[in-house]
Amino acid sequence: MDKLDLDEVRKYVEENIGDFHAKRVEKLGQLKLKTILRRKNPYLFKAKNILTAQELIQAIVDAYISSSEEGIFGNWLEGLAIYVNGKVYNGKKSGIPGVDLEFNKDDIRYIVSIKSGPDWGNDSQIKKMVDNFNSARKVLRTSGAKINVRAVNGCCYGRTTPKNYYKEKGDYNKYCGQVFWGFISGNDQLYKEIVQPLGYLAQEKNDEYLKAYSQKINLFTKELANDFFTGNGDIDWNKLLEYNSKGNTKS
Repeated sequence: MDKLDLDEVRKYVEENIGDFHAKRVEKLGQLKLKTILRRKNPYLFKAKNILTAQELIQAIVDAYISSSEEGIFGNWLEGLAIYVNGKVYNGKKSGIPGVDLEFNKDDIRYIVSIKSGPDWGNDSQIKKMVDNFNSARKVLRTSGAKINVRAVNGCCYGRTTPKNYYKEKGDYNKYCGQVFWGFISGNDQLYKEIVQPLGYLAQEKNDEYLKAYSQKINLFTKELANDFFTGNGDIDWNKLLEYNSKGNTKS
């Protein structure tokens, strides 16, 4: 185990946080109005008494972006976790399906599935993770070597409860927030140390994003008014519902 150099971590964050901002803008640029109109619930927006094109566009775009950003930043944090662990325990990105990180610590081979937060999946998704862990154990033991393999679901934020930390949760342990970052780095305060460098050039990057966001809102507002408005300037909910939900039962 090597001691973590926090200056190296700060440098890594500052040099790589731009990737997150760039992917936000890229994802925004790829948005198509009719694609997200098909994916969002028009009944919800009608129930909220949305009356103007800009209100509706902002509502559906913001809902889409919120979930999209969570995924983008989760992937970014996964990269940070692997970098940090590599510096301390020589860990690496795993090549085994469903496993994000592998490393050795105290004569134990840890296999880690990294998620953003603790409430990341439903029962079937969690079962899939457990199946991946079991498959990974088999792969690691094919050589016949007696390897003590332990599986961990690591969550970048959230609280670790005694139930998850001290007891096996099925076939794995679940470490969240402070406990997770301490587990992969040997530094119990790392979860705080990484916050400040995340703000590197944030204002400048957010200004770029807001410009792209404003342009997209304006374009979508114009497109919505052209395609889904009545002649007197109201949102044509019937037309919008037909586009979103009308079925074709003819073969």
